[in-house]
Amino acid sequence: MKIVPAVPNTAPILLIYGHEGRGKTTLASKAPKPLAFLLERGLPRGVTIDAVDAATSFETVMAALRELYQDPQGYETVVFDTVDALEPMVLDFTCRSNGWKTIEQPSFGKGYVAGDDNWRTFIKAITSLRDKHNITVVLTCHATIERVDDPRAPTFTSYGPKLHKRARGLVVDACDAVFFLDHDLRTVVDGNDRTRAEAGAGRFLFTEGRPSFTAKNRWAMPPKMPVPPDFDFSELAKFWSQ
Repeated sequence: MKIVPAVPNTAPILLIYGHEGRGKTTLASKAPKPLAFLLERGLPRGVTIDAVDAATSFETVMAALRELYQDPQGYETVVFDTVDALEPMVLDFTCRSNGWKTIEQPSFGKGYVAGDDNWRTFIKAITSLRDKHNITVVLTCHATIERVDDPRAPTFTSYGPKLHKRARGLVVDACDAVFFLDHDLRTVVDGNDRTRAEAGAGRFLFTEGRPSFTAKNRWAMPPKMPVPPDFDFSELAKFWSQ
């Protein structure tokens, strides 16, 4: 048995999720020397980024990852925009591999169970790329609202990445950090004693989980960080580069 020192990764796997128009893609594009898998059509105005051409299926995504593993071509970050757009590719590949018309064809959710193996293949690929070349991996994802049945409290709802619950568990577990990007929301009571929600003008990156949203990080980051339009990605990187 050989024992070696274990140290934290200086190139993490990150998941940034939030609603449409919150700036997920823009923030990811500010990472050092990024290469993007643009799995959704279009980019926000003003964003320019190198992108993998014709990443239109699970097979082409995996083939590109294998090429990057052999030669990262000087890129320091790989961006997947978005992983909820990758999910249909994973499920389509799972169906074609098993001769199913839809992922619902097998009973008792067994189609999604079979899809787990392909998610694990993807996760192993991005982890190997990170480990071999010290490349940061940034996954973006839309947000959804899920019902939470916690035996310690009445049923409530919470924001989470917009993935099937099985895929969500695998992806969140694989990430060193999960960030929720959104406006700061507060409740106010008006003159008629009606309670309503009110969002502030700025955007924030929420880095620690709360009952109302999924989040985590390994580096004792501030629980809420402002993300102005001129945000410098190094403000994040300093936490895992130390």
